[in-house]
Amino acid sequence: MSSNKTITRIAATNNAPEPLFGSVAGGGRASNDKVWLWGDDNMLPYLLSLMARRSVIHRRIINDKADYIAGKGVAYNDSIPLLGDIVKHANGSGESLRSIIARLALDEAMFGNAFMEVVTDAKHSFLSFYHIDASTCRLARDSEHVVMHHDWRNYRSSEACTLPLFPSFEEQEDGTLRSVVHYKDYEPMFSHYGVAPYVAGMGAAAILYKTDKWNIARLDNSFQLSGVMMLDGAVGSEEEADRMVRLAEERFSGNPGQVLFVLRDKAEGDSSRFIPIDTSADGDWHSLHEQSESDLVVAHSWFRSLSGLDYSSGFSTERILHEYEVALNTVILGEQEQLLEPIRQIIGLVLGTDASSLEIINRPPTRSKPLYMRVWEARKADGLDYDENDPDQQLYLAQITKYNLRSLE
Repeated sequence: MSSNKTITRIAATNNAPEPLFGSVAGGGRASNDKVWLWGDDNMLPYLLSLMARRSVIHRRIINDKADYIAGKGVAYNDSIPLLGDIVKHANGSGESLRSIIARLALDEAMFGNAFMEVVTDAKHSFLSFYHIDASTCRLARDSEHVVMHHDWRNYRSSEACTLPLFPSFEEQEDGTLRSVVHYKDYEPMFSHYGVAPYVAGMGAAAILYKTDKWNIARLDNSFQLSGVMMLDGAVGSEEEADRMVRLAEERFSGNPGQVLFVLRDKAEGDSSRFIPIDTSADGDWHSLHEQSESDLVVAHSWFRSLSGLDYSSGFSTERILHEYEVALNTVILGEQEQLLEPIRQIIGLVLGTDASSLEIINRPPTRSKPLYMRVWEARKADGLDYDENDPDQQLYLAQITKYNLRSLE
C-alpha cells in the first residue's frame, strides 16, 4: 500500500456519541455472568472513580501523571503525509491522536487499565482510533472479547456490545471491521485485568479524603466545641421530652449533631451542665494527613514537585527540572512506549505504512534557560568552555531543540 495514501475521514457509523454504544452487531452476546469480574462485585472501576473524585491529592497526582504521559503532541516523519492525517484526525469525530492518548493515559493512571477501539474496513481504506471509557468494559469469559455496557449496576444484554480483542477483527453490521486494544498494568496473580499502580496507597487516599471531610464538618460547626448538654426538666411524656430537645438543638447547637442533648428528670436545684469532648488531638490529625500525602505520592511512583505539593515552601526550578528528568526516564517514557506500540503496529498492519517515527513530544514544566539564548551563552552560564565565534554555538537553543514549536501545529 502506498505511503502517500490519504486517510478517509468518516463520521461515526452510529447515532450514539460513543462508538461502543452503536456497534450493536455483537450486542447481547455476553451476559453479566459470562464476563470476568473486575473486583469482587464487578464494581471496582466505580470505586476507583469515586475515590479519585473525592480525594484531592489523589486526583491531582492522577491528572498530572496523565498529562505528562500524554505530552504536548505527537511528532512524525513529515515525508509520510498519512501519518500527519492520523495525528491530526485520529477518527471520524475529528479527535487528534494526542487527545486519544491523553484519555488512555488518564484511564491507565486511574484504573491500571485502558481500552481503545480500532475501526477499519475490509479494503483498509481508512483507519480510526477511539478511546473507550474503561469503566464500561469487562472481559468476556472466552478472554477473546470485550463486553461494553454503560451501567454495569443495571446490566441488560440488549444494551451491551461485544467486540474482539486485538489482533482479531470482526465485521459489524455497518460493514466495518472493529477490534479493541486492552492496555493493562501487569500485576502477579491478575491475568485478566491490570491493577492500578497506586494499589498500596488506597488506604492513604482514603485517609486524605476523611481528614478533609473532618475539617469540613468542623467548619460547618463553626469550630465550636462538641460535647454533651445535660438538661434538667420535668416532662410528662416522651413526646414532650423530644419536643424540648429539638427546641434546644435549634436554639443552641447551630448544627444538629454538634451537641448531644440529654434530658433528665429535674432534680433539686438546677444541675444542667455542658460536658465538652476534648479535641486536643488536632495536631495528630494534621500529622496523619501529611504522612498519608507522602505515602500516596510514593505509591503512585510520582514526585511531589510535579504535582504542586511543595510550592508553599518555595518554587525551586532546579528541583522541578531534576525530578522531571527522573520521572521522564523512570515513568513517562515507558508509559508512552506502551501506549504507542500498538498504534504503530496497527498503522503498519492496516495501512501498510511505517509508523516507527511516531513519538510523543515531551517538554519540561519549566525552563532553566530561555529558548532565545544562544548556545555559547548557555555554555557560559553553565561554566563550560565556549567560543563566541563558533558557528555551531551561534545557534539559538530553540534551533537545536529536537522538536520546535512548529511540531505542535
